[in-house]
Amino acid sequence: MIPLISPRDTDRLDAILSRDATFSDDVDAAVDDILAQVRRSGDTALLDLTERFDDVRPDPVKIPPSLLDEASDALNGDLREAIANAAANIRQFHEKQVRESWFTDDGDGVILGQRVVPMERVGLYVPGGTAFYPSSLLMNAIPAQVAGVEELHLVSPPQADGRPHPLVMATAAFLGLDHVYAVGGAQAVGALAFGTETVPAVDKIVGPGNAYVAAAKKKVFGRVGIDSVAGPSEIGVLADDTADPAFVAADLLSQAEHDVRASAILVTPHRPLAETVQTEVEARVPNLPRADVIEQALSDYGACIVTETMDEAVELMNTLAVEHLEIHVDDPWQTMTRIRHAGAIFLGEYSSEPVGDYFAGPNHVLPTGGTARHASALGVDDFIRTQSILSYTRDRLEETGDMIVTLAEAEELQAHADAIRERLKRADGS
Repeated sequence: MIPLISPRDTDRLDAILSRDATFSDDVDAAVDDILAQVRRSGDTALLDLTERFDDVRPDPVKIPPSLLDEASDALNGDLREAIANAAANIRQFHEKQVRESWFTDDGDGVILGQRVVPMERVGLYVPGGTAFYPSSLLMNAIPAQVAGVEELHLVSPPQADGRPHPLVMATAAFLGLDHVYAVGGAQAVGALAFGTETVPAVDKIVGPGNAYVAAAKKKVFGRVGIDSVAGPSEIGVLADDTADPAFVAADLLSQAEHDVRASAILVTPHRPLAETVQTEVEARVPNLPRADVIEQALSDYGACIVTETMDEAVELMNTLAVEHLEIHVDDPWQTMTRIRHAGAIFLGEYSSEPVGDYFAGPNHVLPTGGTARHASALGVDDFIRTQSILSYTRDRLEETGDMIVTLAEAEELQAHADAIRERLKRADGS
């Protein structure tokens, strides 16, 4: 089920590394058509497309606050408590990311600085049905709130009653969100990008979705910002002979159950551990509800990789640049300093990946498919803009103007140079 391989099994490693968020020609063509309809016909297209894809015509598209309150009141007490505590942890973590504007006196009355400004309007995409995860709504909405975004507009596919999933509405109410729309799919992305009579155009769209949603986000990028075009989820476990094979096996399975294209990988120089983990995984899978999904994911994209040394294991993990990296070794903090590429790092045997997925506070929206080499977890910085501030004086321009002219003329931009010369002539009194 989960093969035991060496780092020289290049075919297997290439299959794992080549997983990304690519789309078929059929998906691309369908999304192009959907976006064109929404841009052309607004709400009418939203209703027609929702009826076509979800077999329901929502009325109204925007959910009244009374229905959000009803869903909140019906929320199970234990689940409400868990959501509240998770939200508090997530908010506390992200409050530490807040950046302040700064200004500096550069002499001669010259002021330089950077102004931090939150985005005005952000769209949150929330999957519906069995794919809805309240944790994802918390992870996407709370950093935006902490950043100071003025308006959050949430879109989510309607159920048979024409409303989003009750847990979507309940979590939205808990977060104080009052712009909630019963629309999903690529048409919802189009509505947020272009605006309709009911759904306003936003500055950025964040949140997970299926291939059509991801393709739509990719296509509207530039008109609006997006968080990422996320690929299938993944976990890598770096372990030595001190690791508990039951813990490692359980964590590999926790990620493999996400999707048939999810990847779960153990990298270790200790072959007996790899063999025991392989046995543990195979024994546990038949008892899990999503056994079929797990079996395919592990068969296609799972591996227990046995290296010659721990140094080789660390370098292989840096090559893989996994979304979630667990470190089960004798000194995880020291090993962590050698990791250059990972979305999130979980240190020690009690830092299981689901702790981060749900509760601890760091964001679980992470770079996938090796993009941890250049991308980071979703955070407050994703919902702000920085504006450079410059206030020059006559004295400073007289001092530096000739150098600015020299640079402008070197680039053959004469009007740039003239704009400076005009002021220098005024300073000379000519």
